Amino acid sequence: MDLITIPLFTGIIGYVTNWTGVLMLFEPLKFHGVRVPGLELIYPYFHRRIQILPIYSPDGRRMGWQGMVPSRAEKMASIAVDKSIAKLGSVGDFYRELDPDSIAEHFVEVARPEIRGVVDRIVARESPRLWRNLPSFAREAVYRKVESELPANASKITATLGDHIEDLVDPKWMAIRHLTENPKLLNSIFREMGAKELRFMQNFGFYFGYPMGFVLVALLHVAPYWWVLPVGGVVIGYVVNWVGINMIYEPLHPKWYVPWRQGLMLKRRTEIIAGFADIIADDVITTENMANELLRGSRSDRTLQMLDSVMRDSVDRAIGRARLAVVMSLGSNEYDRIQSALAPVALDFATDAMTDRAFAEKQAGRIRSFIAQQMEKLSLEDFVDLLRSATKQDEWLLFVHGAVLGSIGGFIHLAIFGV
Repeated sequence: MDLITIPLFTGIIGYVTNWTGVLMLFEPLKFHGVRVPGLELIYPYFHRRIQILPIYSPDGRRMGWQGMVPSRAEKMASIAVDKSIAKLGSVGDFYRELDPDSIAEHFVEVARPEIRGVVDRIVARESPRLWRNLPSFAREAVYRKVESELPANASKITATLGDHIEDLVDPKWMAIRHLTENPKLLNSIFREMGAKELRFMQNFGFYFGYPMGFVLVALLHVAPYWWVLPVGGVVIGYVVNWVGINMIYEPLHPKWYVPWRQGLMLKRRTEIIAGFADIIADDVITTENMANELLRGSRSDRTLQMLDSVMRDSVDRAIGRARLAVVMSLGSNEYDRIQSALAPVALDFATDAMTDRAFAEKQAGRIRSFIAQQMEKLSLEDFVDLLRSATKQDEWLLFVHGAVLGSIGGFIHLAIFGV
């Protein structure tokens, strides 16, 4: 009976251990738990390593569970950025891959049909009497001048953005904010890159646990004590997770004496690089996210200041020799207001141009190719570090989880079949 039931139990427990361990990494996206009376009183006195466990709600009032990856979304995103995007290139490199010239051309396409309406609104608002009394041929001359200056202004805007992009965009904060607001996306980065390895982890629990059951049977014949099964379950549950995770990442270089030769993810390096590049290009470093960061990010005030400077030069250049007469006619304050009013409009046009869906998809191909090329240059050490760093600090929880379930399996077998 032992030869049948014990290996079957250890195999099933091994599979369940790894299956639930994979679930623990990613589910649920949000914390689910129950209120524990008095917990909020003692929670502040827990060690920091205890407080950050995903079994506690952020306010320390409830106990439950949240997936390890989404519970550490901000930290995971930060690590993912440091170990991936930061290693792949600066924000300037990414901006250049977005092809500023094509952004400028698209900016002109978006802005040209709106130019007359924009000029009417701004000048009529800031100097209604002047605009109302201006002859139609003079208005037409203003329209034509602004339109003719549009391509040069668009190129100057995108070029100036490129020159100051490191000061205008914080790629780490941009990625962290986007990933923490979209924990499902953060999950997909790890799930899609390691899909085959996660399936292997689940199956490996049975492949390893089943033969270890025969070892336990042999131990029981030597030491027929009741505690052998629970203790054996602890060891098997712990080891099955430890070996499974290390098989994914180790060894870095093929070893003839290692049955699996090389870390399983390293064998799929090219495939993983392509998948990672797809996710980053389609969902993280995109023209839309770049535009949102420029417009609403932590440094958006700098963007507006930069555009204000560019558009003031544009107005002066468009007016040319008539500038002094115009300033005298309008007054310096009104002239300044017209100059300043153009910056937010230019920012809106730039945002519309960069967030256009069809245009964004076209640009994503450039980023995808760039990331793939850069990742190919990573050393094996950096490549593994990129993949493992975000979850490495929580691996011990998976090992403990395996040990606990292994022990429970041992007690269940004792309850059903005895010693």
